[in-house]
Amino acid sequence: MSLWSDIAIQISTSINNFFDIEKISSISGGCINQAYCIKNSKHSFFVKTNKNVNLHMFESEAMGLQEIQNSCSLRVPTPICWGKNETNSYLVLEYIEMDHITKNGSAALGTGLAEMHQKSFEKFGWIQNNTIGSTEQINDFSLDWINFWRKHRLGYQLQLAKTNGYTGIILKQGEYLMAELKSFFPENPQVASLLHGDLWHGNCSYDLTGHPVLYDPAIYYGDRETDLAMTELFGGFPKTFYAAYNEAYPLDPSYKIRKILYNLYHILNHLNLFGQGYLNQAEDMMMKLSAEIH
Repeated sequence: MSLWSDIAIQISTSINNFFDIEKISSISGGCINQAYCIKNSKHSFFVKTNKNVNLHMFESEAMGLQEIQNSCSLRVPTPICWGKNETNSYLVLEYIEMDHITKNGSAALGTGLAEMHQKSFEKFGWIQNNTIGSTEQINDFSLDWINFWRKHRLGYQLQLAKTNGYTGIILKQGEYLMAELKSFFPENPQVASLLHGDLWHGNCSYDLTGHPVLYDPAIYYGDRETDLAMTELFGGFPKTFYAAYNEAYPLDPSYKIRKILYNLYHILNHLNLFGQGYLNQAEDMMMKLSAEIH
């Protein structure tokens, strides 16, 4: 049985209605998975595929989308089903037609994200690991945010960098920063907020009614500033987004230095995924952070 036959059967079971695929269209944009829109006269679905050994990546993504959906804050595509055959794994999601950003839409995103961040948990982490890009993201629960960030975010990426052959400044400065992490926090954060985890502008869009839509999450419960920090990477979000967020859930002024610390995680991840082109940026961020330690 072909992959598409498997998918059609799983969709039919999930929606409790027979679904046959009449058209398959390839969708460009991602660098990790293959993406498609499949449809017939009644239904359309968004499908991601990868090697069958990567089913766990799709399972954790589906669970992450469900967690955000349950917060009733922002729209995400509803997971329909996921599975694998002999060669491929797949994830089927609700297909949402997207439109261009609007001023009202970006403000709604800021307000909705603030609402999502007010959904909290008693510990930092999540019930399972997931992926950030194609890198495993460790989410073992912790009661201490600074220790969580040291071990499962900064320390984990630095160990990958060492394994990938990066030495010198990046490891020396990284070890220093990990030892001095408390210097960046007036007090250890106590609120573990629901986070998207990979919130750059490429993982957000707007539906035909102008409402924001989030996708491709790498969720866990942690310091909400990490999400805000990443929105400032790779082009940033509109000013109306930040104004709406701060009106609903104001940020502490000392966030400005911690955002470099939080974005260092993503730049190190890009270094480990895509190579030396990110080395200077990572080293520059480390030097800026080190200069803030008194």
